[in-house]
Amino acid sequence: MITLKGEKIYLRALEPEDLEFIYAIENDENIWEVSNTQTPYSKFLIRQYLENAHQDIFEAKQLRLAICESQSAKAIGLIDLFDFDAKNRRAGIGIVIQDEIDRKNGYGKEALALLIEYSFIHLHLHQLFANISIENIPSISLFTTFGFEKIGVKKDWNFSNNSYQDEALFQRISNLK
Repeated sequence: MITLKGEKIYLRALEPEDLEFIYAIENDENIWEVSNTQTPYSKFLIRQYLENAHQDIFEAKQLRLAICESQSAKAIGLIDLFDFDAKNRRAGIGIVIQDEIDRKNGYGKEALALLIEYSFIHLHLHQLFANISIENIPSISLFTTFGFEKIGVKKDWNFSNNSYQDEALFQRISNLK
């Protein structure tokens, strides 16, 4: 079972008790734009997902961890590795903090630092990538703080608010040998 600890937060594996929390995040239309979600998820589907959350990243090709506040142990967000490619030693990374009030408190920064370290040291990944809307300035700032570089722009990639928006591809290559 994975638990990664920081000062303000820790990352932990998903538990069956996370059903309501994940249901709330997956069905929050304000977050759909960053998660590429288009339709609501049922509790049934999320329960099935949680039942299979024990699979390791090599089997599932993804890893989703809850971001929990250290003092209260309350889950405040999710951080993911997705499109895991063991042969080429790379994965996508995404993060969401559920409530506005919990954003801009350093939780996302600490969570990203923990998962980057875990990815490069324990999973021996060579690179991580993130897909970020060019209008999502807070996320661009967060990822570039950790050395992610913009390597391309996908034009008119996402349709949101009755218009197409570009999405940038950010990449970080491990400096570990």
